[in-house]
Amino acid sequence: MMNGISNEAFVLGCSAIGAGIAMIAGVGPGIGQGIAAGHGAAAVGRNPGAKGNIMSTMLLGQAVAETTGLYGFAVAIILLFANPLLGKL
Repeated sequence: MMNGISNEAFVLGCSAIGAGIAMIAGVGPGIGQGIAAGHGAAAVGRNPGAKGNIMSTMLLGQAVAETTGLYGFAVAIILLFANPLLGKL
């Protein structure tokens, strides 16, 4: 015990902070997907004949960008609920 805090409580607190930091990873994909959708809409407005190619490329790029947010979410869920760090005490 250090200053009245048990080891378990310290690990749980640090895990909660780490989960919060991991959820910041959702900000980047959200901004990036918004920018990509805006540029995709502008490109279709300039060249309506290329709508299919523009949309498929944009959606593929958004799917790849979304994986970053999903990885951050998965790390946060693991830290909060599975908490593999408690087994190391």
